[in-house]
Amino acid sequence: MVKHIVLFKLKNDIPANEKQGVMQVFKTAIEALKESIPFLIEVEVGLNDNPAEMWDIALTATLENMDDVQRYAIHPAHVAAAKLLADVKENRACVDYIF
Repeated sequence: MVKHIVLFKLKNDIPANEKQGVMQVFKTAIEALKESIPFLIEVEVGLNDNPAEMWDIALTATLENMDDVQRYAIHPAHVAAAKLLADVKENRACVDYIF
């Protein structure tokens, strides 16, 4: 099994209410992927409540193997959800580990 963890930092110049709206839409879209991507075992998106921390969004997904991680990355439903952050994302960090 592989745990896929992604952190997103949104641009600082986005108004707070707009930022929260984008984050919530992204969370809803990503968590809905479990219905359309059969090899996605688990997925969860957390929105940061601690303003002292750098990252705004944490995504965790569980997949069977690294091949499924690659399939997930290019799946059309995932690509569409990822585009929701395209104009507001400042930075992204990712870790994939086998457990």
